[in-house]
Amino acid sequence: MRIAEISTPEIRQSSVNNHGDGDDDEDNHQHQSLLSQLETTIKQIESLSSFTTTTTTNSDSLATDLRQTLTKLTQLAPFPKNLNSLKLHIWKLSYRLWNTCVDFSNAKSLRSHSSSYIRSENIATLRHIAADLLYLAVDVTGVPSPTIKAASFYHKTGLIWHDLRNFDLASNCFDKATDLLSKIDVSSINDSNERKLLFELNLARSRTAWEVDDRSLAVILLNRSKVLLFGLPEHYKILATQYLTFGKIELSKNENQSLNEALKLINQALELCEKGFCVAKTQQEIVGLKDLRSTTLRFISAVHLQQGEYESVIKCVKVLREGVSGVANDAGGDCHASLPVLAMKAWLGLGRYNEAETELRGMVANKGVPESVWVSAVEAYFQAAGTTTGAETVKSVFLGLLGRCHVSAKSAVRVVHRLIGGNNADGGVEGLIVIGAKVRAKVASDLVSDERVVALFGGENVVKERTSMHAVLWNCASEHFRLKDYETSAEMFEKAMLYIPHDIDNRIMRTKGYRVLCLCYLGLSQFDRAQEYINEAEKLEPNIACAFLKFKIYLQKNDYTNAINQIQAMTTCLDFTPDFLSLSAHEAVACHALPVAVAALSNILNFYASCKSMPTSEVVILRTLITILNQDPGKQPEVLKYMKQAQARVSELGPDYFFGKGNVGHRERNWFAVTSWNYGTTCGKEKKYELCAEFLNLASEFYDVRVDDGEGDENRVMVCKSLIMTVSAMIASENQNKTALTDTQVKRAAELLDRAGKILFSISSATSLCNDKMSTNDPDLFFIYTFNAYEIQGRLNNLQSQLLLVTNYTTSKSCKPSNLLQIGLLSLQGPRFNPEVASYALNECLSTLLSHPSPDYQTVALIIRKLIVVASIHKGETEDEAVLNMYKRAYRLMLGLKEGDYPTEEGKWLAVTAWNRAALPVRLGQVDVAKKWMSIGLEIAKQVSGTETYRACMEDFAAGFENLGIVNNIVAARPQMVI
Repeated sequence: MRIAEISTPEIRQSSVNNHGDGDDDEDNHQHQSLLSQLETTIKQIESLSSFTTTTTTNSDSLATDLRQTLTKLTQLAPFPKNLNSLKLHIWKLSYRLWNTCVDFSNAKSLRSHSSSYIRSENIATLRHIAADLLYLAVDVTGVPSPTIKAASFYHKTGLIWHDLRNFDLASNCFDKATDLLSKIDVSSINDSNERKLLFELNLARSRTAWEVDDRSLAVILLNRSKVLLFGLPEHYKILATQYLTFGKIELSKNENQSLNEALKLINQALELCEKGFCVAKTQQEIVGLKDLRSTTLRFISAVHLQQGEYESVIKCVKVLREGVSGVANDAGGDCHASLPVLAMKAWLGLGRYNEAETELRGMVANKGVPESVWVSAVEAYFQAAGTTTGAETVKSVFLGLLGRCHVSAKSAVRVVHRLIGGNNADGGVEGLIVIGAKVRAKVASDLVSDERVVALFGGENVVKERTSMHAVLWNCASEHFRLKDYETSAEMFEKAMLYIPHDIDNRIMRTKGYRVLCLCYLGLSQFDRAQEYINEAEKLEPNIACAFLKFKIYLQKNDYTNAINQIQAMTTCLDFTPDFLSLSAHEAVACHALPVAVAALSNILNFYASCKSMPTSEVVILRTLITILNQDPGKQPEVLKYMKQAQARVSELGPDYFFGKGNVGHRERNWFAVTSWNYGTTCGKEKKYELCAEFLNLASEFYDVRVDDGEGDENRVMVCKSLIMTVSAMIASENQNKTALTDTQVKRAAELLDRAGKILFSISSATSLCNDKMSTNDPDLFFIYTFNAYEIQGRLNNLQSQLLLVTNYTTSKSCKPSNLLQIGLLSLQGPRFNPEVASYALNECLSTLLSHPSPDYQTVALIIRKLIVVASIHKGETEDEAVLNMYKRAYRLMLGLKEGDYPTEEGKWLAVTAWNRAALPVRLGQVDVAKKWMSIGLEIAKQVSGTETYRACMEDFAAGFENLGIVNNIVAARPQMVI
């Protein structure tokens, strides 16, 4: 407000007289010059426009000019008593400047949006200068209470600096005002305004000291203010309010030491309220103090609550509810909304949950309890009371509140969040991993499904709260899903769906809800309900996620046919990616649904043919597919199909692209080669020779693949083995099916063996320098090759090649007598009889056996018999002599042997067949020839035990044949023995 300027007649006359007395004085002239400068500057300030852009700049410069002039004038102080007119002039200028500042402040408050207006700091500076002008001439004569007025200027300016947060300047103003008033006797002050100034100045100093963290000085100044109350109820109230304010600030720090300080300050406030009642006279004064006392007691209760002094809290609440005793016209106790909350928390702290519940339920009937208060109370009760009881009470209280007053959606969200998502006393753990989580979720589910609660979220103005409620329920369901509590999770997801509007904008959210419900019921093995939800989701938004979940349901129901069909349906989705086929394969393997897994992987292979970029290499898919098929023993034909596909892709793409490069490529190539080999050998053992041949042929091709250009020939042996065993399987298949190989197959076998032979002989040549390593490691390989090649060459009717094969084998270090015997016997069988090969092989075998220190005479006897058979095939002079030599050779072998060394039955066969061969010469009258055969037969019989009867007959007949010489008698009684 503006301050009236000094213009009384006495003052004006005094000013004229004094001015006239000092016209010629030099000091007075200097004073007048400075005052003239001050007045000029103040006039310029008064003339400032509030709407020009230069206002702020001009005010800054003018304030500086004023301060400089004031400084010069201060240097001339103190002024002589005879210059009272000068002092009056200074006061007048001060008042003019102050009033101008008042005008500026008023204009600024009306046009606060103007950025070009004079700043508040400049106005405060001008006010400060006005106060300093009064301080300079405070001893003026003719002005009533100049000291009080100067102090008032400083007090008001200090308040402005305090509001501008410039506490140093505020403190400076308050200190000067205090200094001015310190010389006044307080007891002599009767004016109410002056008393108010003294009191408020002290409080202002205290507040400023508090702001600069000089808490001790602030409290001291408050205590000093007690002597400035002057018995005024309003002063008691103001001082008590200031104590309470400081106490609340300390209380907010929530520290033990701060709590103690807060309690001291608030107790001081309470004491002042009690004393104020003694001096209060009007009803208004009593009510004001009573309200302040109630507020103070509530904060004292809050301090005790934080300190854990629950009994004290209960006492305070009781006092508040009973009202102020001894006070006239007391209308009753305090019914503030915080009292039930304080009482409830105190009872909870004492562990008396029944009393706490009573307080909580009492709030339901108290319509004056704000929503925020009872929500906070509900949270506190649930946090302390625990899971089961607390949750049920919270639910009933909330539903009761719905019946008596309007409850906001925001409060509902807070309560539900506290029930299922906040900290609680059960374990002190955030979220659901606490005891009773399922119980709390059940209570929350009942609460949020209540029609009254759902109705709170129906309007367009609660979109944010509806979204929050959905998020709370969704997160709760997700946590239970993570804990595999699918039943609770499904219930909470269903309740979350209640808070999703049925409109187009929220279609995706509803689809997501249906999908997660499908997952929950999958976890519960309720496949029909899961299928219902996923069907609903697909109606809203058909996409790959829905298609995959339908596949998963079919898989769980062991409906492999529909699962495979669903794989095909997935590929038609707009957002389909091959990753879902990989995922389907993993799911199928986990469910041991191997046909489904194979179908998924087979579909993936279709994308490689179109040269699409795929996350997984084709070789990995094929390897996985074959590995899955390997778990079913009857899937060799399908394995062969994908093995052939892999081999075809190698030929099409190249080994480096298909298998990969480096060690990875080597491992992949070796896996396919070894797997083909293993399948081939397994099929061979199971006598599935056609499959065996196919697998072994593939093995040879895989082994023959070179992943890197610099790769060596370390797989040549396996290539050779695979080729040879392929032909073996082809021949075995022919024998099994009783169907001769076609000409094409025979030629193919010949080609394979030709490749194998080249590799075999190159290996033999290379390893001959290294102690014939190959022959040592696999001595039968050369024989199997020779055996198969002999068979195939026989089908091609190439007898010379057969003999060459056997000759080459005989000269190798891999040659074994048993293998030669097998070749010899083979050459004697079937329509492709080759006596030349048989004779050569059997003779070589016999020579090898006889070169051993302990020959196997059982085998020797067999070979001799076979050689005799071979020699007997073509009879004639030469052949008959050759047969006779074989018998003689056998006889020489038998000479000197112990009894039983040479097989007895074979010896008998030799003796009898040699003797019987004399029959024809006897008939033909070839006496000499007959004698040779009878003689060798008799000699052999002598070397064989158990032929005494035969030998006696032979000797008698031979003697008679020599003595009689009668051919007819001989013919009539020719010797014939059959064995």
